[in-house]
Amino acid sequence: MKHTIKITIILLAMFIVTQLIGLYVVNYYLQETSHIPYGFDTSPPELEKDSNFYLQFLISTIISFIIAIVIVFFLMRIKSIWFMRAWFFVVIALAIGITLNILTTKLGLIYPSLFALLLGIVLTYLKVFKKNIITHNLTELLIYPGIAAIFVSMLNLWTTIAFLIIISIYDIWAVWHSGIMQKMAKFQINSLGIFGGFFIPYASKKIKEKIQLLKLKYKENQIPQSAIKKNKIKVSLAILGGGDVIFPIISAGVFFKTFHSLIGSLIVILFATLALLYLFVFAKKKKFYPAMPYLTAGIFLGMLVGWLAIRFLGL
Repeated sequence: MKHTIKITIILLAMFIVTQLIGLYVVNYYLQETSHIPYGFDTSPPELEKDSNFYLQFLISTIISFIIAIVIVFFLMRIKSIWFMRAWFFVVIALAIGITLNILTTKLGLIYPSLFALLLGIVLTYLKVFKKNIITHNLTELLIYPGIAAIFVSMLNLWTTIAFLIIISIYDIWAVWHSGIMQKMAKFQINSLGIFGGFFIPYASKKIKEKIQLLKLKYKENQIPQSAIKKNKIKVSLAILGGGDVIFPIISAGVFFKTFHSLIGSLIVILFATLALLYLFVFAKKKKFYPAMPYLTAGIFLGMLVGWLAIRFLGL
């Protein structure tokens, strides 16, 4: 098992909660009376969309994704920390705003999208500049549903399947062959102080005892690196990338948009969760694994089971 049972349960719980929030958010914005704020609701009505629209969006998304990766690596090379933080800040604030817009709208506030964006900015500020494990992970619960709502409106079932296959191939290459994913994760954590995904540091009982002794010794002062190295203190990190969280939401959302079945969509989420559990249980410590191939297999199986449930059980 890659992580302890406790950490594995926490990661799975956060994954499931985000999926359920995401499915709710996606369902809300799929309604004719609801519109994604901040200029993201620019797609034509569903009846006017054809296969060419979805294919063009898929191709443009892949091209944009490649350009974004190139830009990120260029910024990493020149160490443009503040520009990347500003980029993250804007994206996170808008994504949280899209999610919280549902809450502010239901509360009947005047200019609900504006209030939601202001809340998003406050939460993003806490995430980026006053960061701790709790605020980081709690805000992650709100980021991916907002982003997923945009993509679900632009994808159909077949382009989603193609997208998942392409992303899975990229994930395999980026983790097992080029090591890009590891480099990006380390840069985000060590240099930016921001990580796109769930992030839980943990240590063994023996290491925790050493840390407590050092805290007592240095009291309010920061523990020096020399003391950390001398006592051989190493903290393990349990991480789950943002892409590994958002693509199952998008898949379940598109499945719901296609078949109008809540049960079917929940089946997709269930199988994605089981695939993630399989990866956590059978993955080895101190080794990196591309999660998307496992999640994609789980999503495809969930779509098949969900479709069968709809077709033969009328769910």
